[in-house]
Amino acid sequence: MCDTCGCGQAGGVRRVVVEVEKRVLDANQRLAVANRRYFEERGIVAVNLISAPGSGKTALLERTIEALGSDYVVAVLEGDIETTLDAERVRAKGAYAVQLTTGGACHLDANMVHKGLHALEHELSGKKPDVLFIENVGNLVCPASFDLGETIRVVLVSVPEGEDKPLKYPKAFKTSHAFVITKVDLAPYFDVSVDRLKENALRINPDLKVFITSSKTGGGIEDWVRYVKEQVSDK
Repeated sequence: MCDTCGCGQAGGVRRVVVEVEKRVLDANQRLAVANRRYFEERGIVAVNLISAPGSGKTALLERTIEALGSDYVVAVLEGDIETTLDAERVRAKGAYAVQLTTGGACHLDANMVHKGLHALEHELSGKKPDVLFIENVGNLVCPASFDLGETIRVVLVSVPEGEDKPLKYPKAFKTSHAFVITKVDLAPYFDVSVDRLKENALRINPDLKVFITSSKTGGGIEDWVRYVKEQVSDK
């Protein structure tokens, strides 16, 4: 029996786990502050994209890079457990990209981003990106707890994932500035209400900017890209 709370666990186990988690998050926060200072001093808009696997983050990035065109220097830190496939995709669209492979971790942390920034400096050869997209590992749980020093956080949900995702994973929505609904072209084939999905997200966070998009058809991409440009203009 745990003599701390009487929960039936071995004595002190729960307390040790909580203390370790707190130390990990505190160390991450210190590096996140340093990353944020790096972005602010250079006038870089850093956009942390979080979602479940397969929601269309990379497809949205491809469309965004194309729409921003040569008027903007775009860089991407691609987070994945393995492979460099996504970095190759966005590089083919004209972005500077560095792949961050976590080797099993279900999220990026501020230290990984810090190291990625050094690699990006080499890749950029003296250029300053106007916007840096950080494509997080596909997961709606862990990434919500780790500040990367980003300027804005954007959460994505695709139509096939269902309208209940904001209710099931509220922290991802509470900590985000914008919400992108993707794959809206698939709405006729799924028993999902896009309006209800939007309403559920706004119930969790009424301040969310909401964009309804299809990377396949291009629908809604213009509004999303206008939002990104506004963030850059504000710097």
